[in-house]
Amino acid sequence: MSIRHGLLALLDQGPRYGYQLRTEFEARTGATWPLNVGQVYTTLSRLERDGLVEPAGEDGEGHQFYAATDAGREELRTWFDTPVPRTNPPRDELAIKLAMAVTVPGVDVSAVVQGQRRHSIKALQDYTRLKGRALSGEARPGTVPSDGHDLAWLLVLDQLIFQTEAEIRWLDHCETRLAQQAEVLQNRTAEAARDGAAPAKRGRRVRT
Repeated sequence: MSIRHGLLALLDQGPRYGYQLRTEFEARTGATWPLNVGQVYTTLSRLERDGLVEPAGEDGEGHQFYAATDAGREELRTWFDTPVPRTNPPRDELAIKLAMAVTVPGVDVSAVVQGQRRHSIKALQDYTRLKGRALSGEARPGTVPSDGHDLAWLLVLDQLIFQTEAEIRWLDHCETRLAQQAEVLQNRTAEAARDGAAPAKRGRRVRT
């Protein structure tokens, strides 16, 4: 998730200071990706270093405002116009966890899958409930009603719902894979046992 470009998008609409940026970023994304003020100012410092934002004065309370430069606006337009690359997919903690679980002796992988499914189903129910509230016009706590912000929140919720549904389907698929693998191993063990018993039978002498 690009905090850098998210802040540029806010500054493109006018100068703001760090706490304002944090509040507006969280309001537009439904606090799905919470920021702390330290992250905001670290990002602003890098943006200023790269010539994409510049100081824009202070208010009476000493808040330092920042504004997007022409180069910053050009960077923002390029970001909007460029598809998000999938050549280097982001690291997914759940995928890494299951990949490790199937290679580590003693881990009950089925229990890991089932525990995650329960968690994901609950998350899906929560997201669906939030979407219902948003569609009914109920404002989120701590936000000012705004058609643009409400639409942004709905888009984020839709993405979370689709992503969680896909995760649940993938977990179902993982469980099927585990069952298939267990069956293959069971068949191999049975074949090995039969192969080991056959020579012993051939080696026995028949008494007359």
